[in-house]
Amino acid sequence: MTSLRVVLVSPRNPLNIGAAARAMSNFGFIELRLVNPYQVAFREAKSAVGAGAVLKAASEFATVAEAVADCTLVVGTTAGSHREPRQPLYGLEYGARRIRKHQGPVALLFGSEKYGLSNDNLSHCQWLIEIRSRPQHRSMNLGQAVAVCLYELVRDRRAAIAKPPARKPATAEQTEVLRERIEEALKLSGYYDHTAVAGAQRRLRALVKRLNLSRDDAAVWLGILRQIVWKLRSGS
Repeated sequence: MTSLRVVLVSPRNPLNIGAAARAMSNFGFIELRLVNPYQVAFREAKSAVGAGAVLKAASEFATVAEAVADCTLVVGTTAGSHREPRQPLYGLEYGARRIRKHQGPVALLFGSEKYGLSNDNLSHCQWLIEIRSRPQHRSMNLGQAVAVCLYELVRDRRAAIAKPPARKPATAEQTEVLRERIEEALKLSGYYDHTAVAGAQRRLRALVKRLNLSRDDAAVWLGILRQIVWKLRSGS
């Protein structure tokens, strides 16, 4: 979503600005806007690992109104714990879906580390999103909040629901040969004596079955056990 503008309002901690820029670089977002940043923090943040290009291109604005002037959708983020929002409030997953569908520039606002977004800041937003977190500890670090929101925006739900490639389970013949090789290795090592009873064989067979091996994995284990048995027989 190259049309997304990440807007940090009054950020003060250089580590948070750097972390936000790094998250943007990680997930392919390039337009960072800063509203009234603490200048010392902004200058120090330019050392953010791998995100120099994002920070170098960042724009500074005196007000939120100026920062979002060219956007057709403005969305605020909130912990939802200190004030009653006057705009619709959505969970991150649903909000991200709406942002992806929007045609046009979108501003995603994050408030200062200490106070979040003020009521005046929020008045510029059509609606708000929140990251659902533990009620006893709702607020998140600014850089982490940016990363979580951007990840949700790029997350591919098709990959999340896609079924893994079908695995071919080991055949009964493979598991039985595997049991025989294990039993042989156990006898040669002294774990079993040479008069192991049928009950021990059944328990070992059940154990191998519970491993639920694929055909490929069973073949690998058979190769390993053949080598172990050969070493035990040769005494080397």
